[in-house]
Amino acid sequence: MQYLTLNNGVIMPVLGFGVCQIPPEKTKQAVLDAIDVGYRLIDTAQSYLNESEVGQAIAECGVPREELFITTKVWIENYSYDKCRTSVLQSLEKLELDYIDLVLLHQPFSDYYGAYRALEDLYEEGLIRAIGVSNFLPDRLTDICFFERKVIPAVNQVEANPFNAQYVAQANMEKNGVQMAAWAPFGEGRQGMFTNETLVKIGEKQGKTSAQVILRWLIDRSIVVLCKTTHKERMAENIDVFDFALDEDDMLDIMKLDRAESLFFDYRNPETVERFDEMVEIRKI
Repeated sequence: MQYLTLNNGVIMPVLGFGVCQIPPEKTKQAVLDAIDVGYRLIDTAQSYLNESEVGQAIAECGVPREELFITTKVWIENYSYDKCRTSVLQSLEKLELDYIDLVLLHQPFSDYYGAYRALEDLYEEGLIRAIGVSNFLPDRLTDICFFERKVIPAVNQVEANPFNAQYVAQANMEKNGVQMAAWAPFGEGRQGMFTNETLVKIGEKQGKTSAQVILRWLIDRSIVVLCKTTHKERMAENIDVFDFALDEDDMLDIMKLDRAESLFFDYRNPETVERFDEMVEIRKI
């Protein structure tokens, strides 16, 4: 495993296991399997509704707590200072932890300023080792970096894959001292990503799969990357990316695949905001 150092000195694994969309009844075993094959970064969120199962796996895995890096995210419904603070304390209970390594604000909507100030206080109290944001576009990330100077976000977790490479966003994060993390590195297989001719060709040259090429491409860009599967053999395959590196030609060829648009959400589209509002309301039912 390789590691990166965040802006506050905390060490973070460069490759992690995410539990987004894994049903609660399958989460515990998935996390146990991931830890068994070597993952030490586990990424969950309040909105995934499986924090308790992640906590059960952590308690039973047999790996010392200090060797694990646990991330969760605050859901929009819990924004504002008081709600955010209360929700993080609840996440601590569900995860059965004394501290969380990284807590992010999950979406760039609603009262994220109030929520971020709650994270700052929890960070200063030692209940969180690092704080950050998720899905913040360059303008909103710069906003919170410049106007909320008490604690600069350590991480911004965004969609990043060969079809949406996020080069501009990464440059902005590096300028502000924020570590980029990538969700959906495979784009959920959309638009034929796994069978893309360029990625397959590079994989054949390296003796690797197209998925492994994608993960290595992100790691070579110094991006923390999160991948998900419930199949243990695929977990082992995904983590087997530290014995090769892409050359300059490979990196340039993959750069040509970038379409600079999301495969999932356009955060500048008002309809996206409405969609997340609907998600919040549905979860209240």
